[in-house]
Amino acid sequence: MSAAKPVLDKTHYSNGNSALPGRSKISSKYKWKTDHIFRSDEDWENACGNLEKLLLKLEKFQGKLGESAQNLLGCLRLRDQIDELIGKLFLYAGLKNDQDTRNSKYQAFRDKASTLLTRVKEINSFFQPEILSIPEKRLWSMVNDNPKLKIYRHYLENRLRLKPHVLPREQERLLALSGEIGEGPQHIFSMFNNADIKFPTIIDENNQKIEVTKGRFNRLMQSPDRKTRKEVYNALYGTYKNWMNTLAATLSTSVKKNIFYARSRNYKTALEAALHPDNIPVGVYDNAIDSINNNLSPLHRYMQLRKNMLGLRELNPWDLFVPLIRDVKFDVPYMKSLERIEEALQPLGEEYLSVIKKGLKNGWIDVYENQGKRSGAYSWSTHGAHPFILLNYNNTLDDMFTLVHELGHALHSYFTHNAQPVIYSGYTTFVAEVASTLNEALLIDHLIKNTADPRKKFYLLTEYVDQIRGTVYNQTLFAEFEKLIHRKAEAGEALIASDLNQWNRDLYTRYFGAAFTMDSLYEINWCRLPHFYYDFYVYKYVTGFSAAVSISRRILSGDKEARDAYLHFLTRGSSDYSTNLLKDAGVDITSPEPIEETTRLMEELVNEMEIISTTL
Repeated sequence: MSAAKPVLDKTHYSNGNSALPGRSKISSKYKWKTDHIFRSDEDWENACGNLEKLLLKLEKFQGKLGESAQNLLGCLRLRDQIDELIGKLFLYAGLKNDQDTRNSKYQAFRDKASTLLTRVKEINSFFQPEILSIPEKRLWSMVNDNPKLKIYRHYLENRLRLKPHVLPREQERLLALSGEIGEGPQHIFSMFNNADIKFPTIIDENNQKIEVTKGRFNRLMQSPDRKTRKEVYNALYGTYKNWMNTLAATLSTSVKKNIFYARSRNYKTALEAALHPDNIPVGVYDNAIDSINNNLSPLHRYMQLRKNMLGLRELNPWDLFVPLIRDVKFDVPYMKSLERIEEALQPLGEEYLSVIKKGLKNGWIDVYENQGKRSGAYSWSTHGAHPFILLNYNNTLDDMFTLVHELGHALHSYFTHNAQPVIYSGYTTFVAEVASTLNEALLIDHLIKNTADPRKKFYLLTEYVDQIRGTVYNQTLFAEFEKLIHRKAEAGEALIASDLNQWNRDLYTRYFGAAFTMDSLYEINWCRLPHFYYDFYVYKYVTGFSAAVSISRRILSGDKEARDAYLHFLTRGSSDYSTNLLKDAGVDITSPEPIEETTRLMEELVNEMEIISTTL
């Protein structure tokens, strides 16, 4: 991090004037080390054979779990061993495939790993029904009589918690057989949205023809030319409108599917059924919606500021993403970004920073783009191996934030894997984004406080406000829409396009405030969003972001107890329920306070933007 910058060959990264390098041209210091998982492909293949042998042993436990504590312990330990091994097999195959997706050998490895994973799930399928068939008194007697079983207490409690919603075996079989049909609406929407829908060509401000695509849409909506933005907007939304009734039927079927499975499993509502597996009270979901609706003022003020800064009579949907200030450039080479990240994460303490340094020295990160490499970024971890991070770093501000985000995930996994047994080595999606978002919060706070140029500071403030707008306000709007359409369907109402449009229009009008002028096409925004096929997922963005903001602000204030509680949270994996883990970290996500704290942060940021705007 503080080391001297290396002399980079231009083939290490993509720029406008050079072709992408082949992977062999990338320096090894910027590539991950997959031999830390398996030393060779041959070792990986041998491990596949070992997994098959372990699965044969696991099958022998079927029908015998309730016979003795020794049988139960032996089965649980063997399942842990299998879970760790399949995790490592899948990780190795996935990383090898992603570093060059053209390589047929590693395509085959990944396919084989997928097949093995399916086999693991198939053989494991006896476990849950058999555990639930053991009388509870006998189960806890077995656990209490064998000290080695006590580590599994929370795991077994969680299994039993779900028992009222587990059906007799034949009914479970029928539900399982319907699973592929149940996935139909999401699959149909995905095929339509990603493969079939095509958008028209527009003429941009430079008199160039541009075919509008979903991939180009966000960039084109940042064009300084308002006429171009509006034409792009009309091209995309006008196309979706042509399919409005079909998409309404698809979404309605997805909602009815959720209601069918919820009622089949004896849940009162589809929302309750979606939250119960993670033991999240419905009140957490409702609290997110209520808290944001009670604190819309910061978003309304930001919309007014955006309207004023752009000098518009009307702020329309095609004006929501254009930069408020132009010609601000952040060139952040990889080594420079590491220096900035180290500075920003100082409040987390030396132990946290030492793990990052360890990762940088030991092949955790695959930094630069190369021919055939998977696009985007991720952190991938499994028990028994250190975390790995995929980047396609290209010296932008976004790239630096992507890096600090993925480091958050990686260190969460690292600390968990070092502290927890396999059974608790994962964590729910409800808490997954806390560690990554907290890192981003520390970084942007550091950059804002240490940027003297008012134009650059204003740019950073806008980035932060837009992040809160997109992750907290917009996702809450989506969550409220999703709850509304399920409630309507559960009451027996039809979900037709005209009603969906009106409900969506009402929400956007309320959330965005008087400065925003709603457009008739924007009311069909529900048509293009895959979020509504993920079964009440979006609220987790709101709670995760708000929890991270709450913790980061106390850490930044110098609260050592808050820092220590957070670092302890990173070690706990799934050893307790998500709400309890966050409460121990100092955040009661069942209360309005964390979300209200995020809205107060946005208020502060807008205040600062308004002051700086008078000097630009």
